[in-house]
Amino acid sequence: MSTSPKAGLEALLTPEESVLVLIDHQPYQFANLHSHEPMMVTNNVVGLAKAAKGYGVPTILTTVVEERGGLLIQPLQDVFPDQKPINRTLINTWEDQVVVDAVKATGRRKLIIAGLWTEICVAMPAIQAAGEGFHVYAVTDASGGVSAEAHDMAVRRMTQAGVVPITWLAVMSEWQRDWARTDRVTPEDQMAVLEHTGATGIATVWEQQLLNTPVAETATA
Repeated sequence: MSTSPKAGLEALLTPEESVLVLIDHQPYQFANLHSHEPMMVTNNVVGLAKAAKGYGVPTILTTVVEERGGLLIQPLQDVFPDQKPINRTLINTWEDQVVVDAVKATGRRKLIIAGLWTEICVAMPAIQAAGEGFHVYAVTDASGGVSAEAHDMAVRRMTQAGVVPITWLAVMSEWQRDWARTDRVTPEDQMAVLEHTGATGIATVWEQQLLNTPVAETATA
C-alpha cells in the first residue's frame, strides 16, 4: 500500500517529485460527462497541463481506443504539440505496461492523475498504483464522471485506498509554494496558467497591464 504521508510538509507536492498522467480527455468521454460542466473540465485540465509544463513536471498523455473515441482534445494536445498520446485498449491505464514504464522511467513517486471518467479511468489506475507504493493524487476538478454520484463515489473509494483528492489550483500552488520564487517557472508560463483561473487570472492580467502601461497612456486612453 501507499506509504504517502498524510500530514506535514512531506505531504505537499513539489515539481521535483511529481509526475502527471492525463487519461482519456477525448470526445467520446466528454459526451457522457455529467458530474461537471465539460467546459470547466477542459479549462481545468488545460490549466493543469500548462502548469506541469511550466514547472518541468513530466507529463504522460494517454487515450483509449482513439480510433473510435476520438483524439485527445485539441487544447490539451496543443500544450504538448510534439507528444503523441499513448493509445490503449486496456480500460485500466495501470495495466498498460507502456504507460507504467513511462511513469517509472521518470523516477518520480508522487503520481498525479486526472481523467475521464473518474469512476473508471481515474479510480482504477489510482487504486492500483497506490497499492504498489506510489503516492497518488487525483485531481478531481480536472476529472469527471457520468454522474455526480459516480464521481463522488469514485473519490470516496480512492480516498479509502489512500489516494489524495486535490484540485488543480492546489496542485499548482503546492508546486510554486512561494510567490517570491522565480527559479521554478517563468513569468510567461505563469501568465499562461492564469488564463485558466477565472476572476483571479483576469484581475492579475489586468494588474500586469496597468503596471506595464505608462501613466501618460493610461490618462489619455
